[in-house]
Amino acid sequence: MTSWRDRLDTLAHERLPAELASAWTALARPGIRLVSAGEGPPVGRIGGAPALPEDVGWPEWPGRGPLDFVAAVDCAALPREFLSIPLPEAGTLLFFYFDAERRQADDIPEFGDAEAARLVFVPAGVPVTERAAPEGLDPYPARDLFGKVEATAPRNYHVLLDETKTASGETLAEAAKTVLLPGNHMGTGVFGQLVWQLHPEGPHHQVGGFADPIQNAVEKEVATEVLGDYRDPRLIEEAARWVFLAQIDSDEAADMMWGDAGMLYWMIRSEDLEAGRFDRARCILQCC
Repeated sequence: MTSWRDRLDTLAHERLPAELASAWTALARPGIRLVSAGEGPPVGRIGGAPALPEDVGWPEWPGRGPLDFVAAVDCAALPREFLSIPLPEAGTLLFFYFDAERRQADDIPEFGDAEAARLVFVPAGVPVTERAAPEGLDPYPARDLFGKVEATAPRNYHVLLDETKTASGETLAEAAKTVLLPGNHMGTGVFGQLVWQLHPEGPHHQVGGFADPIQNAVEKEVATEVLGDYRDPRLIEEAARWVFLAQIDSDEAADMMWGDAGMLYWMIRSEDLEAGRFDRARCILQCC
């Protein structure tokens, strides 16, 4: 059976200098893409209605209103041998976000609005009921999602590009500066271009692995949000504390459009993930 990393290894060694290709692909992690068609049972669902315990209220952005239900992921259904993050063996993750543009609301979530999104974890065995959306909310069309294992790797100013060296002693970021790919991709942009060539078809919903950032590395962005200033000397240290959990892409079939064809990313500190404190996860939006 072909390894999840084989296509990435082949493409990287075709397009990059050998030392750079070897050092970069050594960092690769499997990510679980959430796709509309696949083998086996669904691993989640996008849109529709969430199944919530009776004692859990519908998440709200205080002073603005209820959040929109975006997606659900069944932890027990994920291919655990390819899961790069320590999710619970069972239970459901429910993703909520305040979709101001779709509901034509005046309050648009901005950088630092932590309460404009919520991640709810429902443990296995807890009785739940499918909950209708609050009045005024129009649920997204529901669609099952299936798991597909694909290679992911760091890109777009990820801290590992500055910390990992090739056999010659250059960092990946330094070595990439001299590489030019078709389409005028240079510097760390070459890594994003290679990952895109592996799986250009979208939408790119995903659990675990490395994120598909549209702009800056999502770890650095959430660290900036927490610290309040991208010039804070603690930025790299803070960024290293955060783990990429999941991303939900703009999805025409689900009537989801995050800004200008953007992506929602859920991040969580490693200690909170280990302890199952999913209520402390943060969501950030990036778009073109």
